[in-house]
Amino acid sequence: MKYAVKSSLDVAFWFSDKALNDREYIQPQKLHRLMYLAQAYYSVAYPGRKLMPAVFVTDEFGPIEPTLFHLLAYGRPHLIEPNPMQETVRHFLDSVWRRFGASSADTLSQKVRAHGPVVEAMTKGVGEEIPFEVMLAYYSDEAAAKLGGAPPVDQVLRPRVMRSQSGRPVSVSVWKPKVTPKAE
Repeated sequence: MKYAVKSSLDVAFWFSDKALNDREYIQPQKLHRLMYLAQAYYSVAYPGRKLMPAVFVTDEFGPIEPTLFHLLAYGRPHLIEPNPMQETVRHFLDSVWRRFGASSADTLSQKVRAHGPVVEAMTKGVGEEIPFEVMLAYYSDEAAAKLGGAPPVDQVLRPRVMRSQSGRPVSVSVWKPKVTPKAE
């Protein structure tokens, strides 16, 4: 499987730096919820792709990426430099930050703990893996959004603004052709 970024550390550093630029300290629990949501929504926005090579498991407060949780237990490691990211990935992460970044760690944890994949995994216990396929199915389902669950992807991602040949700003998005069933 191809990933949009080389490491989950790149995403963690991006969110941490974004928070610092906004004069905010990002709590570890909030960081993990944002990363979980970013992974889920990326798979919806770019079907069949993962944002980062990461596995999310249940913790008593919600989903965490265990390797990252262990690595960042005593703060950000200063000897590790983040890998460069494509502009589309930075734009995507900025959209996730704009949608969920203003929420407190407690509020974000409470919301994410109510989402289907997390509820299902937490019923099995702490340390249970949240399957990527289940995340993709849940966050793709518009019915889940209507029931008060996760917002649909079009409410999370903001359109990219580019300039037309005349210099006028225009909104652009990824082209997604409709899938038609094959005739048998």
